[in-house]
Amino acid sequence: MKRQNKIIVMACCLALGVLGCQPAAGAGDKTPVPSTEPEPGGGNVLLTDDFSSEGWGTGTDVERSIEYVNGTLQMTIFKNNSFWFSAPNDQDYENIHMEVTVINNSTDPTTAFGLMCYLQATDTGYYFAITPAGQYAIAITTPSQSDRFLTNEDEWASTTLIADNAPSYRVGADCGNGTLTLYVDGRQIDSVSDSTYTIGGVAVFTWSGEEATTTDVSFDDFEMRELR
Repeated sequence: MKRQNKIIVMACCLALGVLGCQPAAGAGDKTPVPSTEPEPGGGNVLLTDDFSSEGWGTGTDVERSIEYVNGTLQMTIFKNNSFWFSAPNDQDYENIHMEVTVINNSTDPTTAFGLMCYLQATDTGYYFAITPAGQYAIAITTPSQSDRFLTNEDEWASTTLIADNAPSYRVGADCGNGTLTLYVDGRQIDSVSDSTYTIGGVAVFTWSGEEATTTDVSFDDFEMRELR
């Protein structure tokens, strides 16, 4: 799970990290009880974007294409085992709730995607990942160290609360007060405690599988609010 060959393109807020751990089918079965609490959403709106106009990091080369397509931010990765993210700006945020719709463009079931928070200038922070196969993880990256999953003892977890190969997913995340919580389609999937980072940037990301044949997702309707 160590990021290698990190490339940061500050002009377009885009970065690459190749990770050594990928989703594996059936790893760490875990089916949490659905939360009775709805996703937080009553705080002041900090940022919304329907991707109808440009602003997030974009770029295309032999390894990936991240571009605005049909009112979405489309991420297509041509190289296996690659992690790319795109940020809306270089601002720092704290105590936030984020949501984004991820459209499944017939992507490989081991493709992971989701949200990042508390990003640092060193390309470190937290990420919330799910796959179309129903796996998920909440993870932390720290300088010069392997990424560490904070859920399920450093393994991918699985849950039936994430629909298998759905056309789209509404992914949500809380980052605040030392707690990190993942939501999918309005239901709480998991929650962990960690206070390594307390403020930083935000982003959306896509991570191709080790043997991915198609890594292609689109992001739409991003919203970020103050965490209640």
